[in-house]
Amino acid sequence: MTSHATAVLERLARSALLPVCVLSGVVVVFGFFFPAIVGSVVSGRGWLVLSLLFFGTGLTYLALLPVDSPDADDSQPGAPYLLRVRHLSWRNWAGGFLARQDPVTFGVPVVVLGGFFAARLLAPTQTGVAVTAARRVLFGRFDWVFLGAMFLAVGYAFVLLVGPWGSIRLGGPDAEPDYTYPTYFAMVFTAGIAAGVVFWGPAESLFHYGSPPPGTGVTPRSAAAAVVALTYASFHWGVSAWCAYLVVGLPIAYYTHQHGAPLRVSTILTPFLGVDGLDGALAKLVDVLAIFATIGGIATSVAFVGQQFLAGITFQWGVAVGGSGALLFVAGLVVIYGVSAESGVQRGIRRIAGVNLVLFVLFALLLLIVGPRGFVLDVGAAALGRYATDFVSMSFVASSPWAADWTVWNWAWWFSWAPFAGLFLAALSKGRRVRTVVFTGVVATSVASVCWHLLFGGTALALQRSGRADVLATIDAAGGAEAVAGFPVLAALPLSRLLLFAFLALIVVFIVTSADTSTLVVSILATRRGVAPTTGSIVFWGVLQGLVAGAVLLVGGGESLQVAAVLTGGPFAVLSVVALAGLTLAFRRHERGRSTLVGRIRAAVGRAGDPPGDDG
Repeated sequence: MTSHATAVLERLARSALLPVCVLSGVVVVFGFFFPAIVGSVVSGRGWLVLSLLFFGTGLTYLALLPVDSPDADDSQPGAPYLLRVRHLSWRNWAGGFLARQDPVTFGVPVVVLGGFFAARLLAPTQTGVAVTAARRVLFGRFDWVFLGAMFLAVGYAFVLLVGPWGSIRLGGPDAEPDYTYPTYFAMVFTAGIAAGVVFWGPAESLFHYGSPPPGTGVTPRSAAAAVVALTYASFHWGVSAWCAYLVVGLPIAYYTHQHGAPLRVSTILTPFLGVDGLDGALAKLVDVLAIFATIGGIATSVAFVGQQFLAGITFQWGVAVGGSGALLFVAGLVVIYGVSAESGVQRGIRRIAGVNLVLFVLFALLLLIVGPRGFVLDVGAAALGRYATDFVSMSFVASSPWAADWTVWNWAWWFSWAPFAGLFLAALSKGRRVRTVVFTGVVATSVASVCWHLLFGGTALALQRSGRADVLATIDAAGGAEAVAGFPVLAALPLSRLLLFAFLALIVVFIVTSADTSTLVVSILATRRGVAPTTGSIVFWGVLQGLVAGAVLLVGGGESLQVAAVLTGGPFAVLSVVALAGLTLAFRRHERGRSTLVGRIRAAVGRAGDPPGDDG
């Protein structure tokens, strides 16, 4: 199919999507403010279909809008690096599909995923026991690997932020960024955080409030426990977490944009294997692990987010959507993020990330306005102070079941997501200075996620302590599921229906921004080196993620698959240390004698204090 025919089809699709979005949106919004119609006029499943139509047609319409200018088209030779890997080659893509795939990085993850679900179906108990045993060994005996690697990542990020290597421009001195800074930040933040930040925002603080970490010496459900709860929630989603992405993404960015290495996770091994050695067995193994971790992590997130979305519908309207409701939701998500990924970074991924960030900020501001501001600010300030003073002790928490279930688990989770989030960060960072990449990928993103936890978690704690909402009881009634925590919090606030609408929208948009990015990244990793992944490859991996999510819902094993994916965080924690060692060698060769940021500030202050005309 020619590009002209594709453009015509997209124009026809847009003309059909817009009225459907408007009409379904009117019904959905009407249902939020007049909830009596849901259940009496519209069934629960019908309401789910309408909600998916509204969100799906709106986001798909956004993804199919034409590019802003001809220069931004994916087919242009000067298009950004990541955009060049995507081609709209509808003609004969099926026949040449397998020929474009790397037999190892494509075949092994597919076989492993198939084998996992076969084992889960044939021997569910034994599979669960094996995965649990592996988790117990890795997190119990090798917790020091995760703790040490993460602390090293934080220290390295600080050195890059203030040291001479921060001045290195990725792509050379004359390279220009491919995106504006707001767009760059929006894509980095929304792709890496996923929908977990939405429901863990109120949930994690409440868990720590009800059961404080051992060694803190605070009484459960006390005022001191509230401060500790926000401190640990901020710690688990703050600077350390985002450094896991940086220490994988920055080496890839440097070798890709500076030395022409391929855009692959295994590129972190370039100083040791050389660019030509990245086709070897070790490099293939790294990319296979990256694909498995990405598919496992995103697919289980899609399944869990589907359950959360349905929990919101049931909570708000008291209607059931049936056993097929979650599958219907997953199918709708696959269509949305599949179209977004296929449309490319410049269209769907960039625009939906922008919508995501705007909605995120507006929701947070509205929550600040209608929520318990005094409590949030007071307890939040105390939590930030404790975060700063106790950072080192929290980073090297003593081995315990609590540490394994929380800090070590979180670090493993972030390291398991580092391959796809880090590679995406690398692809977007051409033309940026290393210092800008660190500031964006660690400082700015951490500020956003910590503020969210302080605001949403602080609001949940205030309502719990005042008795306006017994959120912990709601969680207990749901079997300890964190997915339900946000709904009773929002229901107890003014403008609750508006907040709930925005909350459900955030759930959808956040998972789409991560799933479309992961689909594109996996397509890159599974394609032969030097060959651009086509529409067929993107569609295949997008659908596979959906099938895995559906299998989780049908045959179970979601927790086991999630644990198996998170266990890959162990190898990537070790690889991050190796990557930093190699990057240090590369930077020492590249940039000797550059002044540090601190040195330049001191020099500027010194010059400002010199008397006029004094050249000394």
